[in-house]
Amino acid sequence: MTTAIIDYGSGNLHSAEKSFQRMAAETGAGPVVVTSDPDVVAAADRVVLPGVGAFADCRAGLAAYDGLFDAIEAAVIAGGKPFLGICVGMQMMADRGREYAVTEGFGWIAGEVVAIEPADPALKVPHMGWNELVIDTPHPVLEGIGTGDHAYFVHSYHFRTADPAHRAAHVDYGGEITAAVARDNLFGTQFHPEKSQRTGLHLIANFLKWRP
Repeated sequence: MTTAIIDYGSGNLHSAEKSFQRMAAETGAGPVVVTSDPDVVAAADRVVLPGVGAFADCRAGLAAYDGLFDAIEAAVIAGGKPFLGICVGMQMMADRGREYAVTEGFGWIAGEVVAIEPADPALKVPHMGWNELVIDTPHPVLEGIGTGDHAYFVHSYHFRTADPAHRAAHVDYGGEITAAVARDNLFGTQFHPEKSQRTGLHLIANFLKWRP
């Protein structure tokens, strides 16, 4: 059972790779590979899409690798393989992003990625640091993670789902901010599990064991 972490030139994937390798070793989940090779993605049993930076840059980065997005979509949507999107990688599942310009997303989970606008002007954007999760919808990837557990965020935009049932968790930051989304074999976190210590490692282990 191989887990493919997608590398499209978005930045340093070292901490994500090490976190997934550690939990794969603990759970017996098999090898973890960092790849931009469509054939490797097609053969993988699970797909992880990390992301840093802007929505449009992420979309353009994926498009720059010939056949990469097609391989991801074939594995995840046609093949039903478990998918985890992290930060901007989660936001990519939306219909569109409204960061600087309107950019089309994957259209896998209905909704839009919009600017964080805290009701309290004292709250700065980007939303950066630790925040307490509120679990909206129980999910196997969140098993053992509860309301009040902390996760680490760095972002200025968030995923506003069209269907509230697709929001698995949120945090309060001058209003409700989506922290996790889920549908079928798709799961995404706005926070960085690889930087979220116990909560994040627990989530990674759950994902590696998940059989949607």
